[in-house]
Amino acid sequence: MSRLQAAFERGDFVVTCELSPPKGTDLSSMLARAETLRDRVDAFNLTDSAAARMTLDPAVAGHALLQRGLEPIVQVTSRDRNRLAIQGGMLGAAVLGIRNLAVMGGDPPRVGDHPRAKGVYDLFASQIIEAAMALNSGRDIEGNEVRGATQFFVGGVFNPGARDARAELDNTRRKIDAGAGFFQTQAVYETGSYERFLDALATPGLRVLAGVIPIKSAKMADYMNRCVPGIEVPGSMIERIARAERSGDVVEVSLDVAARTIERLKDKCSGVHVMAIGWEKHVPALLERLDL
Repeated sequence: MSRLQAAFERGDFVVTCELSPPKGTDLSSMLARAETLRDRVDAFNLTDSAAARMTLDPAVAGHALLQRGLEPIVQVTSRDRNRLAIQGGMLGAAVLGIRNLAVMGGDPPRVGDHPRAKGVYDLFASQIIEAAMALNSGRDIEGNEVRGATQFFVGGVFNPGARDARAELDNTRRKIDAGAGFFQTQAVYETGSYERFLDALATPGLRVLAGVIPIKSAKMADYMNRCVPGIEVPGSMIERIARAERSGDVVEVSLDVAARTIERLKDKCSGVHVMAIGWEKHVPALLERLDL
């Protein structure tokens, strides 16, 4: 059992933080950000070329965290590899000591820094979860025996604000049926849609890490509303951030907004997944507001 899974089993309020591996081989900045949160979070979610911008393999970055006694969650996307490479990559991650996976589709290549790349999407996210569970049982997705089973704790993602709520619910149920042990969500600002989604999902005991992105600026909030599917930052929240920018108090106000959101979610989730996007140094102050 991984330390992350053990925290869920104990009923802890789990806190994870997203980290992006570097675009290169210099891990110093990523590791420094992780060290500032060593005693603050339960695990670090390592992105797989987030926003389709090429970066170091997250399993390698996760191995570097393990060497320092930190708990990684490695993202596995369907965007870049077929089922052969996905399963081979998961076996490689297991050899490196990785125990936690977070499975998702991945952003399309056209939005990233290699727009001519071809998206693969050979497997749905639910099928990747099935493949990971098969490897845990000592077989590949086709039923062929492997020499040495894995011990993965596998998570999925869902978007409670998705425009097509029915399709998102069906997709989430497929991931649950495939064996997902926990879920991370898209960033939540308007908690009503999150609550309605969970009510419709009707799965008691589901381990959900509610996604939180501190708002750095009104421009950032406006961009997310326009360009990031499923995110809805209320106008009153944007106006508050805009006033804080004018007064030079944006960090303090942003953390207050994030803390208030988490407080509203605390009784409706198993923990939070903080996507600080360069603001990792402010995460301890955010958690101190919540006594976490």
